Amino acid sequence: MVQEVFQRLEKKYLMTEAQYGRLMLAAGGRLQKDEYGEYQISNIYFDTPDFLLVRRSLEKPVYKEKLRLRAYGRELRSDSQVFMELKKKYDSVVYKRRIAMELKEARACFYNREQTGRDDQIFKELDFAAARYGLMPKAYISYERTAYFWTEDPSLRVTFDRKLLGRDYELELSLGSYGSRIIEEGLVLMELKAAGAIPMWLCHALSENGIFPCSFSKYGTYYRKLEAACRETREENKDCA
Repeated sequence: MVQEVFQRLEKKYLMTEAQYGRLMLAAGGRLQKDEYGEYQISNIYFDTPDFLLVRRSLEKPVYKEKLRLRAYGRELRSDSQVFMELKKKYDSVVYKRRIAMELKEARACFYNREQTGRDDQIFKELDFAAARYGLMPKAYISYERTAYFWTEDPSLRVTFDRKLLGRDYELELSLGSYGSRIIEEGLVLMELKAAGAIPMWLCHALSENGIFPCSFSKYGTYYRKLEAACRETREENKDCA
């Protein structure tokens, strides 16, 4: 059964491949790959025409929210299963609500704002958020993920993301993964996702290898790069005037 509601603490860390190697060595057999192991994740982020949600998020408010369409795997068809997600963060705790849909249904509902007859509670919440802000597809972001869980408590998940790519055009999941780099080549984004406390052995391993929490948003980082590129283009156009 697909899990639809999540509540957990999430922390992010940027590290080099060398730090990743030392961390995994320190973990020994305490981290085990999950049933999916390595896979691609692709997302469409929804926002207002002027990127209100991501701009608010970058101001680091106590509360923030985002709406996205997510898919797992590389080969996507119109009948592939995808997830529409409403992710909220309040005081460092993440609350996520999602529904499984076919890609064609998600497009009809959230791209074209068509009525499909669904009336389940979580769908209503997602639909209300989209209507409230007038959201539309604004960015595509993909990455390669390797996922682990702690053998003593599988609710603790540790994921490592590489090859983060983003684009603000051709916003279709079925078109595949391409775009500009979001982080430098050779860097790895780690996320800790825990319902409770992070084990001491992992805290020590992170500290000993100089790996510390950071404030990082894939969508926010991509938006900043997009904004900088637009600003540079405007300056170049001024020089040519």
